[in-house]
Amino acid sequence: MYDLTHIWNEHMFLCRWFAKRFLHPSVVAIYDFIFLWDEDLGVENFDPRRYIDIMVSEGLEITQPALDPDLSTDIHHRITIRNKMTKVHRRVYDNRSSMNCSDDSKGPPCTGWVEGMAPVFSRAAWKCVWHLIQNDLIHGWGLDMKLGYCAQGDRAEKVGVIDSEYVVHQGIPSLGGPSDTSKLPRRSLDLRTHVSVTYVIFPPNLYQIFLLHIF
Repeated sequence: MYDLTHIWNEHMFLCRWFAKRFLHPSVVAIYDFIFLWDEDLGVENFDPRRYIDIMVSEGLEITQPALDPDLSTDIHHRITIRNKMTKVHRRVYDNRSSMNCSDDSKGPPCTGWVEGMAPVFSRAAWKCVWHLIQNDLIHGWGLDMKLGYCAQGDRAEKVGVIDSEYVVHQGIPSLGGPSDTSKLPRRSLDLRTHVSVTYVIFPPNLYQIFLLHIF
């Protein structure tokens, strides 16, 4: 039986290990934005140039694209769901006792929060976030709850979910393997074959992006 939890934990380990080991703020300082994304995202409705333009115009330092609720098979947090009526949202409203999210909410999971599957950081925010990633790499759970501390200001204003440029979370932690996970053996990861680094350079006077894609 293929252990998806095992593979997911290896994926999280590899992603954060790579970021901590190779994406020191001084190394990626030439880039305006850092994309640190999972491999199972559908991007047919996502335009990076428009996305960054929105991020800049809205004064956001940490963001993620919204998730399409109709096509995504794996949505864990309500704040990540796309609102078709807005360009950006910074908070979610939920009167359930377990959430109690209102205009008075000051932090996660109601506002000032993005999920770890598709965060985008400004250069200044990444300089802070890099230091939050632990060196011993035991796990990364809970890190997303701390990202707001790196928002370069009020997390309720500087952290947001961009609705107009959205993605589909397919919920397939394939790491590049076949889609039929039931027949796959447990295996270790080879960093050389599972890390793809893409440098996206827009025309002069626009933005430079560093995209880390773990697959």
